[in-house]
Amino acid sequence: MRIQAELVDGIDKLATIGPSVTIFGSARLGEQSDYYKKAEELAAKFSEAGLNVLTGGGPGIMEGANRGAHGKGACSIGLNISLPFEESANRYQDLSINFRYFFVRKLMFVKHAVGFVVFPGGFGTMDELFEALTLVQTGKIASFPIVLFGESYWSGLVDWLGQRMLEEGCIGPADMKLIQVTDSVDQAFRTVVRSYRKQPDDRRDNLPDND
Repeated sequence: MRIQAELVDGIDKLATIGPSVTIFGSARLGEQSDYYKKAEELAAKFSEAGLNVLTGGGPGIMEGANRGAHGKGACSIGLNISLPFEESANRYQDLSINFRYFFVRKLMFVKHAVGFVVFPGGFGTMDELFEALTLVQTGKIASFPIVLFGESYWSGLVDWLGQRMLEEGCIGPADMKLIQVTDSVDQAFRTVVRSYRKQPDDRRDNLPDND
């Protein structure tokens, strides 16, 4: 009953938010990190373009993204979860929803997403990244861009995917194209917005043309 209640509550509270970009990243990379600043800058661009920003609602990269989106036009959303080693929800959320279960929370991350931008992070970030890749690969959700931000951080993983998973036949060449790696805020923004504009949805017309 608790699971059902959490699922219904999440779906109900997010029912009318519209298209959103989900931004993931480590809770441990705070204001001193360049990745925090880049997440803040990128989220501001999405919010100004009319796309909501979804994060895990915590500190670090999540705070940077919520901070950038907050007050810029669209909704800054935090999907918070209680953890024994993590601080409480950041204060830059227009809409804050609390979850007990990871799997319900992850459903909400993808339900309204038109793109994922994944900054450097730990096990939780990897879990969210590969869940999205699996759902897109298997056609369980509509395909959307998955951008890995930070070439030096992600290059080893991408190389391993190509040199091990691909060469061993565990994934196909098309699967490698599901991810894009960049250090550029503008490129990450354009990748998501251009993909969104191609969707058969009138909401895309609300986005500005000067991307």
